[in-house]
Amino acid sequence: MPSESEPRMLYMAPQQDKEGSETLEGSHSAKDSNLSSHPHEFPEGGLAAWMTTFGAFLIQVCGFGYTTSFGVYQDFYTQHYLTNETSSAISWIGSLNTFLATAVGLISGSLYDRGYFYHLLITGSLLQSFFLFMLSLSKPNQYYQIFLAQGVGLGIASGLVYVPCIAVVSHYFRRRRTLAMTFVATGSSLGAIIHPIMLNNLLNGRLGFGNSVRVSAGFVSVLLLIACLCIRTRLDPPTTPVNYVVVAKKCIHDAPFLFMIAGGFFFQTGFYFPLFYIQLDSIKHGLSVTFSFYSLVILNVSNCVARVTSGFIAGFTGVPNLIIFATISGGVLILGMIGLSSLASVVVLGVIYGYFAGLYIAMMAPLAATLTPDLSELGARMGVSFFLSGFGSLIGTPISGALLTSNYTWWIPAVFSGITSVTGGIMYMIMRYTFVRRQIMERA
Repeated sequence: MPSESEPRMLYMAPQQDKEGSETLEGSHSAKDSNLSSHPHEFPEGGLAAWMTTFGAFLIQVCGFGYTTSFGVYQDFYTQHYLTNETSSAISWIGSLNTFLATAVGLISGSLYDRGYFYHLLITGSLLQSFFLFMLSLSKPNQYYQIFLAQGVGLGIASGLVYVPCIAVVSHYFRRRRTLAMTFVATGSSLGAIIHPIMLNNLLNGRLGFGNSVRVSAGFVSVLLLIACLCIRTRLDPPTTPVNYVVVAKKCIHDAPFLFMIAGGFFFQTGFYFPLFYIQLDSIKHGLSVTFSFYSLVILNVSNCVARVTSGFIAGFTGVPNLIIFATISGGVLILGMIGLSSLASVVVLGVIYGYFAGLYIAMMAPLAATLTPDLSELGARMGVSFFLSGFGSLIGTPISGALLTSNYTWWIPAVFSGITSVTGGIMYMIMRYTFVRRQIMERA
């Protein structure tokens, strides 16, 4: 927790700008109770502020932007590099990477609170570069080498920098925080557009796997170096960091919060199926290889648009209603992958599902803030909720891969992922009901 004279910002709570729109990124946030009484502490711009924001943007490009590009690797490993492994086994690489990128936030957030920001930034950046180069040394059909480098190593490296680099942006902004955080949020979406294009052209070109990954690693390393040079902290760390254990015990008795975690778990179990498999699905259905390489890009472009526009939509619908709509619609669209067989179906599904997926990601943090009665606990609550619901992303795509089998029976994993995602939406509906009921009882 922060001292009385300065705010602590581990996770970004949704703040209102002049038009009342909310922060878009599903990123981590924290205590904000003293901001209004110390507005002079926030420069609201300047060279250091925007350089730090740009650095955080680059961290997103290299972190979650790379993680959500795993569909390219899923396709390449399945068809060329790990041909002795099942789709389920290969999916464990990407799912563990995704899970660790958020789960490690429990540790990096706590270290950030204790003043170890630069240690985390430099260590995480070096490890990300190191493990990408280690991935380039992996040999064909050596599953454990790729699993350790890409699944474990890159996941931990991304997790070390993700939370701190989101948090540090809040040192500079209050009134313009929506603008700054929206810009940072688009980094992961932009990365998920750039990396698939680069990787598909490199991996399927003349360079081979090793040299292709080294080119990608060099590109990421340059961006991370620029980010490290740009990002600077401004506030001292809080004197008394938040106790995550105490907050976790409180959450056990908070029904809306528990249903939010359940909703996140079920929805994320199916959420990554299109992201990991849409490219492979397109190729196996006989579509143009060149077009299939851009199927993931189409999805992520729509995802980026959704993140930018989500705050404006939430201003009219409310955060709980928007996330219910996004999850139910996303689950139905995943069921629609049963009929994916033509170029038009891939484009339509990619655009629409990408948009709803972007709405969901953008609303995760604002939803947690809405359900948190004491903002001093918001950072810990987000850490706990993201960690627990993240187990859905850990197990979802491997289960889908096992259901897919070597015969590529696409309708079975589509049904599984769609039903679990719709179940997540139903959990969010129950969450809204219990939350509204609690509000009514408190007012009575």
